[in-house]
Amino acid sequence: MYRLPSAVTTRAATPGGLAWGCGRRTAHYRARLPPLGPGWVGGLGLGLGLALGVKLAGGLRGATPAPSPTAPDPEVSPQVETPPPKEQPLAPWSPQTPTPPTSRLYARAIDSSRDLLHRIKDEVGAPGIVVGVSVDGKEIWSEGLGYADVENRVPCKPETVMRIASISKSLTMVALAKLWEAGKLDLDIPVQHYVPEFPEKEYEGEKVSVTTRLLISHLSGIRHYEKDMKKVKEEKAYKALKIMKEIEADQEKELKEKGGKSNERNDFAKAKTEQDEAKGRNSKPGKKKNDFEQGELYLKEKFENSIESLRLFKNDPLFFKPGSQFLYSTFGYTLLAAIVERASGYKFLDYMQKIFHDLDMLTTVQEENEPVIYNRARFYVYNKKRRLVNTPYVDNSYKWAGGGFLSTVGDLLKFGNAMLYGYQVGLFKNSNENLLPGYLKPETMVMIWTPVPNTEMSWDKEGKYAMAWGVVEKKQTYGSCRKQRHYASHTGGAVGASSVLLILPEELDADSLCNKVPPRGIVVSIICNMQSVGLNSTALKIALEFDKERSDIP
Repeated sequence: MYRLPSAVTTRAATPGGLAWGCGRRTAHYRARLPPLGPGWVGGLGLGLGLALGVKLAGGLRGATPAPSPTAPDPEVSPQVETPPPKEQPLAPWSPQTPTPPTSRLYARAIDSSRDLLHRIKDEVGAPGIVVGVSVDGKEIWSEGLGYADVENRVPCKPETVMRIASISKSLTMVALAKLWEAGKLDLDIPVQHYVPEFPEKEYEGEKVSVTTRLLISHLSGIRHYEKDMKKVKEEKAYKALKIMKEIEADQEKELKEKGGKSNERNDFAKAKTEQDEAKGRNSKPGKKKNDFEQGELYLKEKFENSIESLRLFKNDPLFFKPGSQFLYSTFGYTLLAAIVERASGYKFLDYMQKIFHDLDMLTTVQEENEPVIYNRARFYVYNKKRRLVNTPYVDNSYKWAGGGFLSTVGDLLKFGNAMLYGYQVGLFKNSNENLLPGYLKPETMVMIWTPVPNTEMSWDKEGKYAMAWGVVEKKQTYGSCRKQRHYASHTGGAVGASSVLLILPEELDADSLCNKVPPRGIVVSIICNMQSVGLNSTALKIALEFDKERSDIP
């Protein structure tokens, strides 16, 4: 609906009020015209005023008529001076640019996803959260809720820059993959070939090898922030027992369904006895500190390069034999950064900036305190009294590769679509030979998104860790029941920040490739300036909302 400013419409509708010009209040009602005095100058002035009034009245014929005093239009602002803006509440909705035509097709998905984000934001008390969604490579929706800076009342917006935490691992994987494709990096030789500063390791008196491939999938045995090996091993043993009990329970349920009720009592008694024995042998471990209670997470020391950062952990013993167990380790990625430097011949950050440039990720940078980074958010946590406070200063130079980058939802969408394009482009080559190659080769992306044995995906128990990505595979056990979709994601948790990047590929077959080009699927990125906020399930729900909406579009 086209509207003119309220003052204009009011004056235009006022009888006799058609003569004013150039934004000045020089209109005169005919009944109130002052004497013009002798001479032709006054007459000329009156004529010009009337002519301008007639011209303006003609231009207003197509405009929306002003409401009458007895029938006010609820969509038009009242004709009074605009009052000063009131102080906004802690969690405002940040209005964005007018919705483009493509976004209108997904209005229902956007509304439901926005409501979901408001719920999550309110539940955890997050100051601000930003979301971005793309469909088939096109950004459909991006929006900020709440505040990027609470103290200065700076609202979140799509351009807000936040810590992306462990999504940095997925970015580092691109560097490793490019070097591997170029033949400059062997994933399966000992890391000492590239970084002799990292000492050779033994486990229980046996000499073992740590390789790049094992580091990528967190199978190297290198510790995370927890230094107490006993606590880590107790926790791993307890989790393994818990999983074993769940598997046994599922198997027993299936046997009951097949064997009938005749063996039901015997099976139940047997299972109960085994569980009691296991419970006696394996008591619940003592409470282990979470990552945000570990001192190393709050390091303030500046490290000049990745080699220097190795001194934090290089002399510590391995917690497990390499390849035997999964132990998530950000320090493992610090070693990977050193490998990138040696294999590429460039400083790690210089090499990553080249990759960001190629991917058009222009707002993605390493986090440093000194540079002025426009739209950078502040980061928050709740203290023991449940009051919102600023997080302490930290220096992430010791873990650039594992959790030290800043970015926006828009840049993360670009990154996700570049990965999805490389994953799918091989399928489309036969139907469209003019397609450009992906940033990574299809076989490389298949390798990266293939789940690795003996790994875990902590943010979705249905999945496994692959190569710097968590992957859930397609699965459906029963007809007309829950269907598990194939997707890849990585979450992040840092001091005062949480994040997720999730990619839901379209389910393609030979018949569906015609008249389509990659990437095909939904990419969702969410960043938040509050720590310990689980966002993966929210991102998956949003992706499925948009996928459903897309399937309903003719």
